[in-house]
Amino acid sequence: MRKYRDLQIWLVSAVGLVIFLAALTYANHYYAVRNPGGTDFLVHWVGSRALIIDGISPYSDEVAGRIQTMVYGRLAQAGEHQLRVAYPLYSISIFLPFALIPDFNLARAIWMSVSELALVGLAILSMRLTDWKPGFGLTVGFILFSIFWYHGIRPLINGNAVILVAFLLVAGLMALRNRADELAGVLFAFMTIKPQLALVFVLYMTFWGISNQRWRMLGWLYGTVVTLAGVATLLIPDWILQNLREVVLYPKYNPPGTPAAIFADWLPATGARIGLALSIILIIILIVEWFLSRRFEFRGFMWTVCLTLTASQWIGIQTDPGNFIILLPVLALI
Repeated sequence: MRKYRDLQIWLVSAVGLVIFLAALTYANHYYAVRNPGGTDFLVHWVGSRALIIDGISPYSDEVAGRIQTMVYGRLAQAGEHQLRVAYPLYSISIFLPFALIPDFNLARAIWMSVSELALVGLAILSMRLTDWKPGFGLTVGFILFSIFWYHGIRPLINGNAVILVAFLLVAGLMALRNRADELAGVLFAFMTIKPQLALVFVLYMTFWGISNQRWRMLGWLYGTVVTLAGVATLLIPDWILQNLREVVLYPKYNPPGTPAAIFADWLPATGARIGLALSIILIIILIVEWFLSRRFEFRGFMWTVCLTLTASQWIGIQTDPGNFIILLPVLALI
């Protein structure tokens, strides 16, 4: 009798979940149809479809032209965002399920639903990772804040994959805390679909992993990246060179995204040196903290992780405000 009742509960819960997800996606579709946008997602949706359906490199000028025409109704002009694919080719592993949907608005709506669930998961896991146990009201408030603060709503509307990267980060740290090193390594590897966000964190995890002999985590991290890159090479043998070209071009059609570039824009005579000095100071602080954290217990390790995430936005790697959602665990720790 009890098994039957448990089965009923599971069935009702499953049906309720399906109804909720359908309603959420319907609401997102309603929004997407009436509010054109989602350009960050559009870039990779078009790029992924071009590769898997037409066999065209997502880094090609032809694909860039398709994207620009969808957004501007024409090719991009000088001074406009060029809307080119700049992620590693293996990022298609994330976008593939959505690229198989021919209707962009529907694909965008489902992507938004996934991103919204990831934001909720990001908030909950951030609280658990930092051992923050607020009351019910503050917990709900923090979850709502994670969705509706500027750095949550901006990537959600634009369709930026940074939300998923941030969720992979906290999920990987939770796996690491529970000694599930293999899972942690895989999750950290998929963070590298946005290399500018993952680079400094992965360097720290490599240093920390070697210092603490977490070889399984490191093996699965680098093994997964090599596997993903290898499969991508089978599709486009020279994709790394094509991707590097796009990475070099990226800062040229985006607003200033490093301290040196921003300060140079404000103070043409001395700004670049001020920004560079700030980045160097932060790099030195990071190196010192990394060495001090080699034998920290988990809370001390989390402090260093949060410092690394924060400083990584200031050490000279191109970034923008949409990436700051990755700092939500820092707020939870504070």
